[in-house]
Amino acid sequence: MDLFDYTLEKKEHAPLADRMRPTTLDEYIGQEHLLGEGKVLRKLIETDQLHSLILWGPPGVGKTTLAAVIAHTTGAHFVSISAVNTGLKEAREMIAAAQDRLKFHNQKTILFIDEIHRFNKAQQDAFLPYVENGVIVMIGATTENPSFEVNSALLSRSRVFVLHPHTQESLRAILQRAMPADVVMDDQVQDALIEYSNGDARSLLNIFELSVALTDEQDGKKHITFATVEEAAQQKALRYDKSGEEHYNIISAFIKSMRNSDPNAALYWLARMLDAGEDPLFISRRMVIFASEDIGLASVNALVLAIATMQSVDFIGIPEARIPLAQCAVYLAEAKKSNRSYAGINSAMEDVKKYGNLPVPLHLRNAVTRLMKNMDYGKGYKYAHDYKNAQTDMECMPEELKDKKYV
Repeated sequence: MDLFDYTLEKKEHAPLADRMRPTTLDEYIGQEHLLGEGKVLRKLIETDQLHSLILWGPPGVGKTTLAAVIAHTTGAHFVSISAVNTGLKEAREMIAAAQDRLKFHNQKTILFIDEIHRFNKAQQDAFLPYVENGVIVMIGATTENPSFEVNSALLSRSRVFVLHPHTQESLRAILQRAMPADVVMDDQVQDALIEYSNGDARSLLNIFELSVALTDEQDGKKHITFATVEEAAQQKALRYDKSGEEHYNIISAFIKSMRNSDPNAALYWLARMLDAGEDPLFISRRMVIFASEDIGLASVNALVLAIATMQSVDFIGIPEARIPLAQCAVYLAEAKKSNRSYAGINSAMEDVKKYGNLPVPLHLRNAVTRLMKNMDYGKGYKYAHDYKNAQTDMECMPEELKDKKYV
């Protein structure tokens, strides 16, 4: 096995995350949108019709493992390199070995390139001819948008598959598979461990392995506690369960502090949520709602800033995302408040429920046929731009709601 070769063989002293790597598609947990029964990537793998591809997703979602499982399933030789520590010289040696393997053993080579976005254009170009002539099947892994980080020539010869962060359900399944019979961990401690891992299976297993190592055996069992998981994760224990009452209490306190124009309280409750591991996108979505519901027409820039905050949070992630979140929270708290549009739409919705589908006045209807014109569709309509201040005395409400004011 040469310098770059990778194996699915379980090494006794390897980290738990490495020992727990699946070897088959049936063992692989997560990414059901790609690997579920009948899904496109699974079909391509099982029928050995896979060509070069890019796996795009955050850390710890199984990109390396999936590439190795593909090689194992298709009988290909698997070679793994990292763009961080591999130069052109090593890459050419690997390609030469792949050419010999194909020529003398009729075995294709899957080349897995971790962090492919770290290769410069010249390095990426070096793989092009070998991807085209089938000497290698390239599987690139990246945490960055490949549209910007992988050159267009290589990207056009590859299919991009997006891998999602692990769900709580998939992380729990991975944890259950890793948990030996002599380890006891109640559901709430498991929930805390899953929250700490933040969708990253590698992080989950690393914290779990350290938690086991830090726990003394009693009566033949290791009972893992909150405190042990907290120590292993090197984070404070969660202050609330994201699906529990305290979760809603704190987000409520955050919103009501901003509504009360109290930036100091808003920052405190924001800090509480971030410290507890709350999803920053959840916080930013609530701020977008607040910007329209409680500020609205009093400061139209509030919604613009809230949307920009949500986009920046999604773009940069934690921990830096706390900075635009704090900026937006202070702005929203200090901004002038108005709920006119919010109250108005609520009142209009009540009338829709009360009166049902009231007919559109004839003069507002669009007369697209001669029959419609003969039925007086559009008759009496006044084009606002023909009038002073682009406003007329034309009634635009149904007859039953004439002169009704929502704003």
